[in-house]
Amino acid sequence: MVKRNEFKGEKRMNSERRPQGVRDDYRARDIDENISEDIIIGRNPVIEALKSGKTVEKIYLQKDNIEGTLRVIEAMAKEKGIVTSAVDRRKLDEMSGYGSHQGVAARVTPFVYSTIDEILKVAEEKGEDPFIIILDEIEDPHNLGSIIRSANVLGAHGVIIPKRRSALITQVVSKTSAGATAYTKVAKVTNINQTIDYLKEKKLWIIGADMDGEICSKCNLTGPVAVVIGNEGSGISRLVKEHCDIIASIPTLGDVGSLNASVAAGVIMYEILRQRNL
Repeated sequence: MVKRNEFKGEKRMNSERRPQGVRDDYRARDIDENISEDIIIGRNPVIEALKSGKTVEKIYLQKDNIEGTLRVIEAMAKEKGIVTSAVDRRKLDEMSGYGSHQGVAARVTPFVYSTIDEILKVAEEKGEDPFIIILDEIEDPHNLGSIIRSANVLGAHGVIIPKRRSALITQVVSKTSAGATAYTKVAKVTNINQTIDYLKEKKLWIIGADMDGEICSKCNLTGPVAVVIGNEGSGISRLVKEHCDIIASIPTLGDVGSLNASVAAGVIMYEILRQRNL
């Protein structure tokens, strides 16, 4: 296993090579600003919102399809004193931005972002070394939702995103995360580089996921760490990459050179979990 101090001063900066996890011909998509951040769609995300204690103001059920899981949601809402409304499919189509709503939507108190210190406190309360995911301009809300889901499953204490040029927590993200946004702390920061500097002051090691680095299984990823995942098209920005202590890559064997950003994030997170369990 490679020791950390062997990486000091050896961060490779070849900007001509494309970063690990993003060679999927992705081009930044326009984020739909018309979809309200206070709407959750889909059966599982709504159930998780009800179970998590999130403030649900009202639930909308497709009036000609209230059966099975929708009956369960209706019963949970009644038990908690939450108003339900039977509406036609067109109303749900509009609320979901004509996405897949599975016959249900919930209006909730807008997502409350956490602070970095609140994320660190989660680790402290659990008696664990901090494990944080930093997203450097992930623009696809589906990728953001998938990463939050993986972060929750694989033991990360929170996710950090920038305020600009990034997907935010919307109903699309919540649905893609399978409800993990109800349990995972997400901080929204102004400057990623300043955030990294702050985390270094808190004794965290910063791991950049990039194809121009040491294979992740050979890196020492134990202890307090924060993993940086770059943009779907351009990867980790140059300045952010310069702030990383270690550059870790994922070995690939196929004809396609790298993984989707959210899949690559999951692989790196699993490697951290594996090394911690050792």
